[in-house]
Amino acid sequence: MQEDIVIIGAGQAGAQVAHSLRQGGFEGPLRLIGDEPHPPYQRPPLSKKFLAGEIGAEGLWLRPPAFYTTQNIDLIPDTRVAAIDRDAKRLKLESGDTLSYGKLVLATGTHARLVKLDGADKDGVVTLRSIADVDLIRDRLQATGRIVIVGAGYIGLEVAAVARALGKDVTVLEAQDRPMKRVVSQTVSDFFIRLHESHGVDLRLNTGIESLEGGDAVTGVKLQGGEVVPADLVLVAVGAEPNDRLAAEAGLEVDNGILVDGCGQTSDPDIHAAGDCTRFYSGRYQRSVRMESVQNAIDQAKAVAQSLVGQDVDYDPMPWFWSDQYDIKLQIAGLSEGYDDTRVVGSPDDHKFYVAYLQAGRLIAVDSINSPRSHMMARRVIGEIWRDDLLPAA
Repeated sequence: MQEDIVIIGAGQAGAQVAHSLRQGGFEGPLRLIGDEPHPPYQRPPLSKKFLAGEIGAEGLWLRPPAFYTTQNIDLIPDTRVAAIDRDAKRLKLESGDTLSYGKLVLATGTHARLVKLDGADKDGVVTLRSIADVDLIRDRLQATGRIVIVGAGYIGLEVAAVARALGKDVTVLEAQDRPMKRVVSQTVSDFFIRLHESHGVDLRLNTGIESLEGGDAVTGVKLQGGEVVPADLVLVAVGAEPNDRLAAEAGLEVDNGILVDGCGQTSDPDIHAAGDCTRFYSGRYQRSVRMESVQNAIDQAKAVAQSLVGQDVDYDPMPWFWSDQYDIKLQIAGLSEGYDDTRVVGSPDDHKFYVAYLQAGRLIAVDSINSPRSHMMARRVIGEIWRDDLLPAA
């Protein structure tokens, strides 16, 4: 008889583990626990098409709700796990109920990083990680004309683009000297600075925040130096942190993410983990990595499912990411951290180019702007020795 498998986290990774287990022939009891009332859904459109109102909630569903019934997957929504008892192989739910498991998969994802500022708890100060978050933001955007976004990363800039399309006054505050500094080069940052400024965004770099002003509701952001930027809505978009508390409290090894091996196994042989909450060693990049991407959530989840049905697997992906802002699609292949040289092909002025990142002559990443052909080729050749003839025209 097959052991029952319980998956904590009904996001992209958790849903994929469940689906892949059934595809792989697992016929035992399978439970998928989610802390939201919705069936598993995709998150990338939250800050883009869903926020803009171009698609409804059902357009986010990864699969129709009936799928989980037909596949005999016990989907348990709106439920939080309070603790893991590894010795008894039992979960304690916040409701007080318990649930046993034979094998456990943690697909707990991430939560929005908060800012430690006076006034951060005021009404109108929001983050964006869920459908409920976007519903709140959309309602407030309809009622207000001024939004301040703290952070010029993917989420902050995507929301800025949507808000400007809705005719809102948008100010983006970034502590670093350029947007998306952690993941792109100066060339790409400069392009997006010009892009957003051309659409009327007030983008302020090297800008520190002292406090959030107002009574019960936020009315402005006070900058270091004393200026107050008026705001009816403040979005804090300063990154995400892994949901590894359950794992840590259960005594599993964590380090800014749940530590797993190439098959997604944690320090407990009966517990695997997948998705944004994990950290693993990449032989490709010769370092420990934690990836926040749909690609990683899906592919690592498939690897975990393969491992759970007894297949040999050693997960070491070629990562890729994307961001849509206005009519621009940024597609990233590979990880550019540690690059020592770049090559720009095409013209930023034409809104179609790419930047290749090299480390000791080896291609490690490519950022493509409205250049899907270069992106697809980069995904095939990352890891190869740099050769000009491998790279297409933009």
